[in-house]
Amino acid sequence: MATDPFDALRLTLMQDVLPVGLAVAERARKGGAREVMAAFDGSSADPLGQLREEGEPSASQVRESLDRLSPGLGNPVMKVEVRDVHAEPPHAEAQVADASDERELGEALVRIAQRLEALEQALLPGSQAG
Repeated sequence: MATDPFDALRLTLMQDVLPVGLAVAERARKGGAREVMAAFDGSSADPLGQLREEGEPSASQVRESLDRLSPGLGNPVMKVEVRDVHAEPPHAEAQVADASDERELGEALVRIAQRLEALEQALLPGSQAG
């Protein structure tokens, strides 16, 4: 399935550009251009990754606000391809296993009922169960 270039662009803007831009804006607000340039001073091996991490909480809030305005606007909906898969008919051995499971389940339920009845008689000796 080919991806729509506009959807790819919007996804890149929301996931990559928005967090970095918000981090740069926050750094500029706090310390001006000097603080913005500090991200690129060589102390970090991946300055854009660092800025992306710094801006992600704010970007997440912006994306959620956009989604409240119009669902899918902030967090783009990913397109998927849905196909109908036909189920194969059950094999004979699977049917035997199902019957065996049902029998075991029935036996377990009978044991549980018997134990509950014994417990009820032990706790309330004067009551008649049944």
